[in-house]
Amino acid sequence: MKVVSTIAELKEIIRGWKKEDLSIGLVPTMGYLHEGHGSLVTAARKDNDRVVVSIFVNPIQFAPNEDLATYPRDLEKDSAYCESLGADVIFHPEPEEMYHKNFTTFVDMTLLTEELGGLTRPTDFRGVCTVLSKLFHITEPDRAYFGQKDAQQLAIVRHTVEDLNMNLEIVGCPIIREEDGLAKSSRNTYLSEEERKAALVLSRAVFHGQKMVADGETDASVVLGEMKQMIEAEPLAKIDYVKAVDGLTMQQITEIKAPALVAMAVYIGKTRLIDNFIV
Repeated sequence: MKVVSTIAELKEIIRGWKKEDLSIGLVPTMGYLHEGHGSLVTAARKDNDRVVVSIFVNPIQFAPNEDLATYPRDLEKDSAYCESLGADVIFHPEPEEMYHKNFTTFVDMTLLTEELGGLTRPTDFRGVCTVLSKLFHITEPDRAYFGQKDAQQLAIVRHTVEDLNMNLEIVGCPIIREEDGLAKSSRNTYLSEEERKAALVLSRAVFHGQKMVADGETDASVVLGEMKQMIEAEPLAKIDYVKAVDGLTMQQITEIKAPALVAMAVYIGKTRLIDNFIV
């Protein structure tokens, strides 16, 4: 496995693979990898001849008051993990490599980015769409892999690829959870022992809402009301949002029917965590 840091070097590798008519799977990440990322790499390894994992903490998707400087990083550990899963290349560029000093082109989106996380993190999806468009052009993948944990991002990426006629398949993979139910996240490392226990309220609320829908409840206000009540009972939890939206447009719905997404973002102390379930 190679670790490359320049676009030129990665493109040279990609050209070689294309000459051999090898299929390419891309797993875009911000690093500090866990089993959730690992499931994406494993899926990419199964589906493709070659696998590229990008590890890049993308500065343009962080607002000035967010955790860009403190976001966890461990390239050595990530490299060993990727190699054990059969990745062929890690692309680990510096910000200056991805965004030269005269960089002025961005990929923006309306509608899908105006709900859920887009309301409280307005810089996020513009940065995500821009960096992913660059990564797709650089690596020319046949498939790119994303986790369902950030379901809004997954929907936005699929829509971007469709809108811009990009020639690749977006593959969504299930949420990977800890044994106690907490969705795996690089930001879980921020949690103190007390906060880690409190964070379980997210998955408890998700499982409760999921069961309500499975048992036949379709009124979004009823499902969301009970989920919010559970979360608000946890003193360390502060709700950013708990909403039911159309799974394709990300617009709020009053009746939960397929395709629907019930998603939440909750602060546990200072750490913002997300979770969801899909109908």
